[in-house]
Amino acid sequence: MECTKRLLHLIFVTGLMVLAVVATTEETEELALPSVVELNPNNFDEVVGGERGVLVKFYAPWCGHCKRLASHFERVASLFKKIESVALAKLDCDEHKKFCKKFEVSGFPTLKWFPKGSHQPKDYEGSRTPEALVDFLNSELGNEGKLHLTKSDAVVLTSKIFDDITLDFKKTVLVKFFAPWCSQSQALASAYEHVASAFKAEKDVIIAELDVDAHKAISDRYGVEAYPTVMIFTKQNKAGETYDNVRSLDAIVEFVNQNAHTSRNSMGHLKDEVGRVGVMDEIVNVFLSTKLMERIAILSKAEAAADELEESSIEYGKIYIKILKKMLEKGEDYVKKEHERLQRLLYSTLHHEKADELKIKQNILSSFVKAT
Repeated sequence: MECTKRLLHLIFVTGLMVLAVVATTEETEELALPSVVELNPNNFDEVVGGERGVLVKFYAPWCGHCKRLASHFERVASLFKKIESVALAKLDCDEHKKFCKKFEVSGFPTLKWFPKGSHQPKDYEGSRTPEALVDFLNSELGNEGKLHLTKSDAVVLTSKIFDDITLDFKKTVLVKFFAPWCSQSQALASAYEHVASAFKAEKDVIIAELDVDAHKAISDRYGVEAYPTVMIFTKQNKAGETYDNVRSLDAIVEFVNQNAHTSRNSMGHLKDEVGRVGVMDEIVNVFLSTKLMERIAILSKAEAAADELEESSIEYGKIYIKILKKMLEKGEDYVKKEHERLQRLLYSTLHHEKADELKIKQNILSSFVKAT
């Protein structure tokens, strides 16, 4: 279930700790398990004082500073989730007042670092930015390895720039309306970062997010009552359409593809069909089924067919012709070796424009590989 304004009012204004939890199995499965460990007096000693160093956030649900820290803390926790020697945890001091007093917690949020095997913490006194928290944990890990936050590819919207971005008729814009204190918003954060990364090569697609706590007037304008809410503003429809499917990476990426007329997979690569041209594939099949002496004549037919392609496919046709000529020069082994070489390159660090170029060539090479 999403976090709603009404629940927020009941919990933080009236002080009534009433939370209605209605979740189907499907909804439960689509949200990632939280990276921040939820502590209480019963499990505290199981988590703290063992084989891991633990950064504990002592917080109160009604605290504004705690709400602002929540998404940063979750992001850092996700980064360190696979590091066995460290954990990030949180303890609700509104619910466990007496227990928090044991650690001299007097303000919220309070961050304390518990080294391995110790219940004696030291206060964290640095900045509460994700970068500062990561630097602190790296310093505590020592030689065990250092991690770094990658720059987010999602555009952070504000009231001042919201209309300039979303109402641009040259762009398709996906917007996540989120609340920093909302656990469902936090659960979606990682997948949404990957969505933003998947479309960073698309100049006409923007993946963005808006903090509804900081920009309430904007969320009210679009009737956003539950968090997170994801809406898309296409080139044709600037009124916005709410995304109401499962919140998985693959599903959201496909939703953007359908609305922006793009063809990306969840890794940001072009899909396998991009670059393929039916008439050229048919010529490839004929080319590979004939003897060497006949292939020169078929190459001429391929060149003529490539010249007749629609403008959007002309560049693809040129790649087909280049591959056909290479095969005549180097033999059929060229196709398999080149396909494998491009596969290796695609999983290395490449600028997205170069990656797109290689992926299109690899897709076209696939038609040759299947035909051999």
